[in-house]
Amino acid sequence: MNIKQQLQHLKNEGKKAFAVLIDPDDISPEKIVELAKRCNAAKVDLVLFGGSLMLSDHMEHCINAFKSVSQIPVILFPGSPAQVCKAADALLFLSLVSGRNAELLIGQQVVAAPVVKASGLEVLATGYILVDGGVPTTVSYMSHSAPVPRNKPDIALCTAWAAELMGQSIIYMDAGSGAQYPISTQMIEKVSRNIDIPLIVGGGIKDVAGVRAAFEAGAQVVVVGNAIEKDLSLIEEMSAVAKAVYA
Repeated sequence: MNIKQQLQHLKNEGKKAFAVLIDPDDISPEKIVELAKRCNAAKVDLVLFGGSLMLSDHMEHCINAFKSVSQIPVILFPGSPAQVCKAADALLFLSLVSGRNAELLIGQQVVAAPVVKASGLEVLATGYILVDGGVPTTVSYMSHSAPVPRNKPDIALCTAWAAELMGQSIIYMDAGSGAQYPISTQMIEKVSRNIDIPLIVGGGIKDVAGVRAAFEAGAQVVVVGNAIEKDLSLIEEMSAVAKAVYA
């Protein structure tokens, strides 16, 4: 199965996967080998690479360093067309469906399309929904986009429905890097129960309890980045939630 099929299988079978988000700006190619080994030991399911900004130029080096010691699938989570890198296995082709900024609905996708088509990457059409995480985040600032209010699950659901009806393969609900609060379980449950495509959830998840809550509410994939950057030991504990309960 390709990655799209694997994610849909999770949805169909009620299984779960844990993903680590790596921002190349926050890690060196040398340190990424240690992180990759920890991900291997924890049996992490997926690794996402990317960020809203890209100040460094070593994305490809980081991915190659990671893949030199790990067979975990690497998926690009790009903040701009410049972050397309054929060293990865797949790419989330994001459309910010929660916003009204045409550049992030279709404009940047048009710019990126020739590079993506030529890359050979598996492309995962993804409806990206930004949710209020309690504080302004880099992605909300850079996208010039108001997030979905955290207490409005119906808006999130209608947005997810629209993305699904337009042919998106995945919904990614994100509170953003550095969010004060994770997405509410009520919103996750509302969306997950009413769509037929996989749901990825990330942003603001700081501990094992947060991972478990997101899974139990219906997320197929839970993504954690900042918390793991601060404490690498969380990888094993967080990944174990998916393995112990939903394997």
